[in-house]
Amino acid sequence: MLSVPTLWVTIVLNFLAMALVWTYVARSYPKFTAARFWAGASLSATLGAAVSMLRGTMDPLLPLVGGGGLMIFAMSLAVMGVRRFYDLSVNWLAAVLVLVASCACLTFFLVVDDNMAMRIAVYSLGQSIPLATTLPLLLMRREARDNPGARLAGIIGCLIIGVHVIRSIWALSPVAGTLTVINFNAPQAALILVQVFLAMALNFGYLLMAMDRLRNEVADLALIDDLTGVANRRHLVQRLSEECARSERSGEPFALLVIDLDGFKSINDTHGHAAGDACLQHFTLMAQTRLRPGDLLARTGGDEFCIVLPSSSLREGIMIARRVLDVCRQDAEGCVGADIPIAVSIGVAQWTREIGNFPDRLIAAADEALYAAKKEGKNRYAASALAPSLVPEPEPADAKAVRKPA
Repeated sequence: MLSVPTLWVTIVLNFLAMALVWTYVARSYPKFTAARFWAGASLSATLGAAVSMLRGTMDPLLPLVGGGGLMIFAMSLAVMGVRRFYDLSVNWLAAVLVLVASCACLTFFLVVDDNMAMRIAVYSLGQSIPLATTLPLLLMRREARDNPGARLAGIIGCLIIGVHVIRSIWALSPVAGTLTVINFNAPQAALILVQVFLAMALNFGYLLMAMDRLRNEVADLALIDDLTGVANRRHLVQRLSEECARSERSGEPFALLVIDLDGFKSINDTHGHAAGDACLQHFTLMAQTRLRPGDLLARTGGDEFCIVLPSSSLREGIMIARRVLDVCRQDAEGCVGADIPIAVSIGVAQWTREIGNFPDRLIAAADEALYAAKKEGKNRYAASALAPSLVPEPEPADAKAVRKPA
C-alpha cells in the first residue's frame, strides 16, 4: 500500500515539471495570457502538494486545509486560463468564493467533526465545480474549426470529474474502511494515482491548445502585410486560386480590382518614406470603408493594391471602383496645409471561362485596364473588355474599356 507522502512526492514532481514548461511558454510568448494562468495553476498545485506532504509531521490544519485549498485554487486558475484562451473575461470572485467555501468546509470536517471521508468529498467538489464550467468551452466547435487539444482537455476534464465522483462515493460508503491522514486504502491510493495521471494529461491538452493557437497566429502573420495590416500578395494569390476554382465549378463570376496610387514616388521623394507609409495606411483605411463583407483588400507591393470581389460581375466591380475613387477624391478635397492628397487609378476585370483556373490571367486583365486608366490621365478607373458584354449604357467620362487584340 502506498503512503500518502509517497503519493504527494509524485504529484509535486509532476506539477513542478508542468510549472517549468508553462513558465517558459509564458515568458517566450508574453501576449499569450492563458499561459500565465496555466503556469500559476501548476505552481499553486506544486506548492499545495508540497504543503500536503507535511501531514503527519505537524498539526494537520495547515497540510490538510492549506494544501487542499492551494490545489483547489490551482484548478480555478487553470479554468481562468481556458477562458483567457478564448478571449473571455475571468471571474476572480467566483474563484475566491470556491476557495473560501472549500477551506471553511475542510476546516469544519477537521476541527469540529473529524471526518476524512467528508473532507475528500469537499475537496472533490471544490475541484470539480470550476472544471465543469469549462467543459462547454473545451468541447464546443468554434468558427467551423476543431481544436484537438481542446477536445482532449474536455474529455480529460470529464474523466477527472468522474474520478472525483467515484472517489467521494467510495470514501463515503461503508466498504471504504478506515482512512487516515497518513495512509489511504488500496482503492483510494489507486484513484489518487489516476488523478495524477489525468492532471498531467489535462496539461498536455492545454499544451496542444497553445500549439494550435500559436501555429495559427504564425500562419496568419504569413498572410498579412506588416505595414497596412491587410492581406499580402501570398494571401491574394491563395484567395484568387480559391475563387477561380469555385467559379469554374459554378460558372458564377467574380471581379478583381487592381489599384495603384498616383504619384506615389514623388510623395516619397518630396516628403520622405515615412509620409509615404502614412499615405498607404490612410488609403487602406479609406478603401476598407467602401468594401462589403467578404471582399478582400490586399497590398501586393509598394503602392499597389488589389480587391477581390466574390460573386460579383464587372458592373459590380465598377461600382466598388467608383466608391473607392469617390472616398479618395473627397478626402483630397479636404486636405489643407501639409496634408498629402491621395489619388488612385483602378483597373477592373471579371473572371470568365477563358481565364479558367489561372489567377495570373485575371491579374493581367486587370493590370491592362489599370494601364489604360493611367494613360487616360490617372485618378480614374478603366474596365477590361475580357468580360462578357454589358447591357448598353452611357460610358462614364472617367472610364475607358480596354479592347482585346484583334
